[in-house]
Amino acid sequence: MTARPIAVVGASAAGLAAAETLRRSGWTGPLTLIGDEPHLPYDRPPLSKQLLHGTWEPAKLLLRTAEQLAPLDLDLRLGTRATGLDVAERSLTLDGGERLDCAGVIVATGVVARTLAGADRIVGVHTLRTLDDALALRGRLGDPGRRLVVVGNGVLGCEAAAVARELGHDVTLVGVGPIPMAAAVGDEIGALLAEEHRAHGVTLRTGAVDGFESAADAVTGVRLADGTVLPADTVLLAIGSTPAVGWLGDPALDTTDGLRCDAYCAAAPGIYAAGDVARWDHPVHGRPVRFEHRMNATEQGMAAARNLLAELAATTPAPTDGATDRERRPFAPVPYFWSDQYALKIQAYGLTGGADRVETTVLDRAARRAVALYGRDGRGVGVLATGLPPRQLRALRGVVADPLPWEEARDRVAAATSAG
Repeated sequence: MTARPIAVVGASAAGLAAAETLRRSGWTGPLTLIGDEPHLPYDRPPLSKQLLHGTWEPAKLLLRTAEQLAPLDLDLRLGTRATGLDVAERSLTLDGGERLDCAGVIVATGVVARTLAGADRIVGVHTLRTLDDALALRGRLGDPGRRLVVVGNGVLGCEAAAVARELGHDVTLVGVGPIPMAAAVGDEIGALLAEEHRAHGVTLRTGAVDGFESAADAVTGVRLADGTVLPADTVLLAIGSTPAVGWLGDPALDTTDGLRCDAYCAAAPGIYAAGDVARWDHPVHGRPVRFEHRMNATEQGMAAARNLLAELAATTPAPTDGATDRERRPFAPVPYFWSDQYALKIQAYGLTGGADRVETTVLDRAARRAVALYGRDGRGVGVLATGLPPRQLRALRGVVADPLPWEEARDRVAAATSAG
């Protein structure tokens, strides 16, 4: 009897990490990797930076070439979408109607870009989530002198605005709130970012977008709720994303703000999740978190794979004789994210969003050197720095790896940044 496969849904950084870890950790049975895009797994952070700028070509984004994937002996299903999952049967339904009965499933479908009504019918209005999205926008920005309006002043919008300005385009950055990236970094760091964008010639506007102006089905402007029209021949909608869970209709699963998992990344017996789509119980922070950043995708893909194999080894006869780990372990990373805008590199450890207390120290305003500590329930849970050397960044990571009481965390941050 042929062994049932493990299926990884999502040919992403998280999905690839899961597939590779399954093989390294002893899974010798069939292994299916399903991706809805036609491309081999690629890296997403450069889409809004190096690829959009034109300094990288698509081949440089590949996480593995076809030759490098060959030793994994994958049943690789690119351009294929999973449309359903029966939790009790561990059975996937694919868009062609095929049913795939599995030994286990790892969901790594990521997120999808939000858009606005009617945007898909107007030439020049873009989102930026996939390689094809990025290439379409890059093609648009290949013509000089574009008037670009970026709707959304979060991380993606700020990064794309910076690249467009470096390419010489007229850029307006619009946010519902006045401070760029405020939800992720707080008001004071956000104000520094606003200064940097203005210094490079970006126009910052505050307002809700009500729709678009167009002529001959091509965009000519962005209309705000107050009636203001911002002239534009190109628009990027960077208004956030939603977890790609619409295909998960089984009532056994909680898909509120991602696929809900326990501390081991398990959503149900034999069903695990990793990456942007996963909302799991973080053992250190004591609450569910969902983290849309590159480092977490790889680390969680590896953790989900190891824990799935440990479960299978304990509960079913499975081809895991060479498994290196028979015990499930909670996934408790120190979250990390970065953002590059102009020459500025922003790096953060821990949880910076949803803080109930933020303390920012500006070390050099002209150089945009600053550090911020983020607190929750009396403890320092996140730290962010711009313009600091690697040695100081490593010291800051230790402050939030095991969240310290606020006063102690603040003293540790001060000591780290005064060390030179």
